[in-house]
Parts: sequence; C-alpha cells; structure tokens
Amino acid sequence: MTSISTELRPQPQKTAGQRIQQALSRALSSQLHPKMLGALLLPFLVAFFGAIVLLWLFWTPVKELIADWLMQWGVLDAQADLWIVGIGLFAIKTLIVPLLAIGTLLPLAGIAGLIVSAVMVMPIVLSFVQKKSHPNLKKQGQSAFSYSVANSLWVGLLFVLGWMLTLPLWLIAPLALILPVFWWSFAFTRLLRVDSVVEHASAAERKILLQRHNKEYWLLGLVMSLFNLLPPAWFVLPVFSSLAFAHFNLSALEDLRAETTLNSHELTL
Repeated sequence: MTSISTELRPQPQKTAGQRIQQALSRALSSQLHPKMLGALLLPFLVAFFGAIVLLWLFWTPVKELIADWLMQWGVLDAQADLWIVGIGLFAIKTLIVPLLAIGTLLPLAGIAGLIVSAVMVMPIVLSFVQKKSHPNLKKQGQSAFSYSVANSLWVGLLFVLGWMLTLPLWLIAPLALILPVFWWSFAFTRLLRVDSVVEHASAAERKILLQRHNKEYWLLGLVMSLFNLLPPAWFVLPVFSSLAFAHFNLSALEDLRAETTLNSHELTL
C-alpha cells in the first residue's frame, strides 16, 4: 500500500474562518433534519439521568468536602464573613458551596453525554452527512469503533481529572470563566476531531488532517465551548458539535484525496 506523504503540495483552499463558517452553517442546516433532531434524545437522556444519579449519590459528600476545603483556605472564616456582610452579600456564603458542588457534578454528567454522542451518535451523524454531502467518499478507516472508544475514555478521564484538580482556581475571578471554556474546548476538540473522521480516513490521512487543521479543530472546539456557556444549548450541543466536526472533517478529507490524486497524476506525467 502506498503511503501518503505529509509534504503534499498545498492547493488553493478556503481560509480557516471560511471552513469553520461553512461547517457551522451546514451543521445548523443538518440539525434541523428530523433524523438529527431524533438523535438528540440519547445523549440528553444519558446526561440527564447521569446528573440525577450523581447529585443523589454525591451531593452531600461533595458539599462537605468543598466546605472543608474553603474553611482551610480561609474563604469562609470569620474575617471573610465580616467582609461579606460589609458589602451586603451575606447570601453568597450560603451559595458558594452549593454552586461549587453543582460545578463539580454537572460537568461529569455532561462529559458522559458527549462521550455517548461521540461513540454512539457519531456513526449516525457521519452516515447522514456522507449521504447528503459526500456520497462518493469511501471509508478507509480500520478498527474505527475500538479506536473511538479508547479515545473517548482517555479524553473523558483527562477532562474529569483536569476539571476536578483546577476547580479550586474558580475562586480567582477570571479563571472562573477561563477554566470551564478551556476544559470544554479540550473535550470537544480532542473527542470529535478523531471520531468525526476515524471511519473514513486511513491512519496516514488522519495524521495529515490533524497536522494541517489543528488550529481549526481548536477554534471549532472553542466555539462549541462558548455555546456551552448557555444552558439552553446543552440539549443540542452533543449532536450539533458532532455535525460541525463531521462536516468539517469529511470536507477536509475529500479535499485531501482530491489533492493526492492530482499530485499522483502529475508524477506520472
């Protein structure tokens, strides 16, 4: 089998912004299709019931753990109480611990929903996108399901560990916004850049795509992470993000193969 060089001659292409805009607009159009609306149900149910189970099992222990930690750091000590009363925000003391507990547990349910979407819903999404937009694109991936599961579990583990370890930094005002955006960008990017192309691309093609479009993958992940700040978007994001990455990656793979064919043809002349 002939390997694909990572030094393929670049061809005129759309800018990164144009490719991302195209992927998002196509994802929005695809999301409105009845089949893709139906696909929303599974990751939503996983996240919803996961949240119920986590809150039921761990709500009290997590609150007690966070309260103990805040006391050790002096956030809820007597001096802090005086400061809180002095600025008229006494209620914050009763809100800090529950909010941090929610911020600990709900994302764990959310990442479970995203993983289910990446592993179980992505094949449905890819089949839909291929039939609609890339009917001639052949599948050349191998061991796609096992590779997807391994990648999802690894990314999920890193997300959970990173989220939990950096949670104390949320008390530093700017990081309370930056850290959630960063970790969700990480999750969306590292999960979906692989799962959206693993069925169709060979290992050599995946390597080229990851090198060539790494910036665009992270920009797409950042867009999804910013959408994730809006609670109403939580219901659609697992499937919508899969659609966006699928549209982006299948288009990129189709361009790569067209470029490869052109270069091979020129070498034979």
